[in-house]
Amino acid sequence: MGIFLGRKTKRREDNTSSGSIPEEKILDQRDFQKYDLYKKGINSMSNEKFEDAVRSFELALRLDSKYVDAWIKKGYSHFHLGEYNSAITSYDKALEIDINNVEPWNLKGLAYYRLRNYDKAIASCEKAIDVNPNEAMVWYNYACYLVLSGRIDEGLEALKRSIEIDINYAKKSVRDRDFESARAEEGFRRIIEVVVLESIRQGYNYVGKIVWITGMDRQDVEEAAMRLTMKGLLIRREKKGLTSKEEYYEMAREIADKVGYAKRTSFLKGSKTISAPLQELKDISELIGNAKISVDKGELQLTIEALEKLISPAQHGNAMVEQFFEEHRDLRLFDIRLKDKGQEYLNSHKTDIISLLSDIDVKIRGNIISRSASEQG
Repeated sequence: MGIFLGRKTKRREDNTSSGSIPEEKILDQRDFQKYDLYKKGINSMSNEKFEDAVRSFELALRLDSKYVDAWIKKGYSHFHLGEYNSAITSYDKALEIDINNVEPWNLKGLAYYRLRNYDKAIASCEKAIDVNPNEAMVWYNYACYLVLSGRIDEGLEALKRSIEIDINYAKKSVRDRDFESARAEEGFRRIIEVVVLESIRQGYNYVGKIVWITGMDRQDVEEAAMRLTMKGLLIRREKKGLTSKEEYYEMAREIADKVGYAKRTSFLKGSKTISAPLQELKDISELIGNAKISVDKGELQLTIEALEKLISPAQHGNAMVEQFFEEHRDLRLFDIRLKDKGQEYLNSHKTDIISLLSDIDVKIRGNIISRSASEQG
């Protein structure tokens, strides 16, 4: 019972005595029990049994009071139970152990948001941004809190930053009631234009399709499309049917070459072919070349840095997901395992990693040649 209650067993001078238990074995048993309780808590969360989850995390924390992930998940469970102050207390405990952890700072801001204490929510997000300025979710939450506190211009700037990191936050923002007071601002109208332009880039080139995929009002879509047409970013086309004409939009060639575009072959099935910006394809190809050299030389840190640039949304991750979804997934797995297992894993998987990178590069180079020939034609 001493193990479960966290008491330390005294080590005897004579390790051969029958009552002696090695300290390392005690620690292994405690770690196993701690992780087991943590997993039970996670399972309870997935089944929305948050009270059970809290109990499991508390038991895990009795075994290890510095278990950061358990403090964070305990806070999140309290949050879902509406116990926001308890959630904040748990996040503070996590931050006492690891002050540079973005997740508890962000979640603490969300708890203050539910308490309508926007000033403290803003302060929490600012701490998270100081730790890592490339977290799109944090910038998005920061934008919400700023707008709700009346700091609309600052909020729109934060929202733009989140969209620069991850374009999906543009689509999210146009349906978010937290931005209601900012809708009349020119900056927010531009964000609606970004959503419409991105929808057309993805192959949804009819107004009805854009409304369906974004959830926006038809009037907002039509007005944004008209403004984009007047700016020369879109071209309005007509498709003649047997009894009527349908309007649709295409991206201007110059813009399509800069941001990439998609040709959708089946709206209902969602199949599409995507072309990333030509310059980005060239940048990715160069990066892959450098990554292959790093892998071949067994340079672990340079290999990890190269893979991070290929999979991170702040770098080339979005283009990789759109064009090489399966390969992007495999790169993420290699990245995780390299960080976890280190040099030994790199040495034993050089051939596999180089083969994957080469397959991607062949496809990219073919796309570059095809695009370049098309432009010359």
